[in-house]
Amino acid sequence: MPRLFTAIEIPPEVGLGLSMLRGGLSGARWIDSENYHVTLRFIGDVDDATGRDIMLMLGQVRRPAFDIALDGLDQFGGHKPRAVFAAVKANAALMELQAEQERIMQRLGLGAERNYKPHVTLARLRDASSRQVADYLAARGSFRTPPFHVPRFVLFSSRDSVGGGPYLVEAAYPLL
Repeated sequence: MPRLFTAIEIPPEVGLGLSMLRGGLSGARWIDSENYHVTLRFIGDVDDATGRDIMLMLGQVRRPAFDIALDGLDQFGGHKPRAVFAAVKANAALMELQAEQERIMQRLGLGAERNYKPHVTLARLRDASSRQVADYLAARGSFRTPPFHVPRFVLFSSRDSVGGGPYLVEAAYPLL
């Protein structure tokens, strides 16, 4: 089975706004707007039986739909930047959904994820200096979106590729 992860899809109008942030950063591999998402839980490569168990257990999640907003840009990697991302504004419903999925994956025998930081990756960086990234963030870091509705989460599959994607929706799980 291909690499799996759960995520929230980004609406096209929000993706358009994010795509306008592309450029101005050398060494960046920009994510295509159709592949923008907020990862909830990275699962990884699993066998078919585990994949079926994951799909079944995710189908038992009963959570209300909610709204989220993007609130500023940041980077991962500190002095050696690896990625630029749009941060998700603090949201209790999002964190509860993610925590439930984390518990499900651990019950299925998958290892614990490290600290969860909800975000939308905009670019993966290679050879970008911390100064270049700081300048990019200074110019665009005030990016914000109005809240947008999250009616479902999805189970995505991915293949190894450069820059992320393409991602395929394996299953969609509506929120209440």
